[in-house]
Amino acid sequence: MTKRNQFWKGMLLGAIAGGAISLFDKDTREIMKEHVLKVSNKGLYIVKHPKEIAGQIKETAIRIKETVEDVSEDISFITDKVDELRELTPKVTDIVKETKEAFTDDEDSWLEDSVIKED
Repeated sequence: MTKRNQFWKGMLLGAIAGGAISLFDKDTREIMKEHVLKVSNKGLYIVKHPKEIAGQIKETAIRIKETVEDVSEDISFITDKVDELRELTPKVTDIVKETKEAFTDDEDSWLEDSVIKED
């Protein structure tokens, strides 16, 4: 157990050391300063306006719920249409076969009639 704890402790210390070393670069320090200011400003805004943030979260949750319901209805509709097509396909296949047979029979009888009349 202690070896695994040492591993994670070493990882954490390495990350801290790497972050500290990267701050020796002036551009990196300025960028990090900007990011920290943005995050802290957003944090302060959230603390000062919790009702507004809660309202936005509720609106987003409602929109997500409506989208999920719409997608669910669309999937249900598509599933119903696929089922209808599965039922309809054998019927259409039978109709096509019957039509083909009818034309083939008519063609054969027409050929027989024309051969008999020519003789």
